[in-house]
Amino acid sequence: MKVPGHHVQVDVKFLTLMRKRGAPVRRYQYTAIGDATRVRALNIYKRHTQANPIDFIDYVVKKFPFRIQTIRTDRGHEFQALLHCHIPDQGIEHVYIKPRTPQLNGKVERSHRSDKDESHQLLTYKDDVDLEKKLAV
Repeated sequence: MKVPGHHVQVDVKFLTLMRKRGAPVRRYQYTAIGDATRVRALNIYKRHTQANPIDFIDYVVKKFPFRIQTIRTDRGHEFQALLHCHIPDQGIEHVYIKPRTPQLNGKVERSHRSDKDESHQLLTYKDDVDLEKKLAV
């Protein structure tokens, strides 16, 4: 039986956005998906730091319409020490998936693949405000 909030999958996708002219721009899309409900939240960050997933988890906890019990992530550096200490402070368990098994976070992986196939290729980058407007649609 799947219970809302029992497991929430979280991952980060590295985006390379093209400007009309000039060098490409790197951004980092954090995505969370509830296993049982498929409720999804995402946020884009300018830098790839350990502070970003903490901010993102706080955002997800407020946004999701249910209490989160467990968050599953891979073992990427952004999900290590700081986040691993922060999640239990929120009353949530943090579980790492086994190394080299992205299929264990399959919903969030498919979500990233769909984002890439359906929308990110169509985006041209002007600035972050414009990017947020395009992704909010």
